[in-house]
Amino acid sequence: MSLPTVCILAGGIGSRLGEHVRAVPKPLVEVAGEPFLFHQLRLLRRHGAQQIVLCVAYLGETIVDAIGDGAEFGLEVGYSFDGPERIGTAGAVRQALPQLGPEFLVLYGDTYLRIDYADVVRVHRASGLPATMTVLRNQGRWDTSNATFDGRLVGYDKHTPSPQAEWIDYGLAVVSERGFTSVEGEPADLADVYAELSRRGELAGYEATERFFEIGTPEALAETSVFLQR
Repeated sequence: MSLPTVCILAGGIGSRLGEHVRAVPKPLVEVAGEPFLFHQLRLLRRHGAQQIVLCVAYLGETIVDAIGDGAEFGLEVGYSFDGPERIGTAGAVRQALPQLGPEFLVLYGDTYLRIDYADVVRVHRASGLPATMTVLRNQGRWDTSNATFDGRLVGYDKHTPSPQAEWIDYGLAVVSERGFTSVEGEPADLADVYAELSRRGELAGYEATERFFEIGTPEALAETSVFLQR
């Protein structure tokens, strides 16, 4: 099964990484001997991805130079630039919509997610809902739990999570364009889009079973490098 277009949010500054991102954007930080984004793109290709849209901002031109049209990875890669002003994660997706099609996956450019991407898409389509969030049973292990999950629907609020929240947003979602654009007010943060869909009972869930790896902090970067070297 080929996947819908994958939107990768790769515009963050990565300020917590300090010197690591002084000359390169976070997705190009070296991990296990090569830019992190190379690992991520190869993972997505193995899972059936064909078309990628990279939403870029900080040092975005260097990402274009490194990845090009994606042929080296067996992919078709396009780009969407934030522009002169920061527009947030939801703003970046909104700007990229003309390239994404009626249904797309969205994830972050600093995460390595071991999950059955095609099965996530299958479950999303079977749900009939406008969005499906992948969630990991967290119970406070990796970060603050911010979601509930009853086996079908996700209750999500990043800013004021429920006291019953034992799950965490895994960082991958399948979203329909109609669902995304139905959220009024054009919020800047993608988390606010998910929260509104959740309030409506329109956010389906998919349980991830493998822990995520990411490069958002020096400690996480070191841990992910060790994992990928294996």
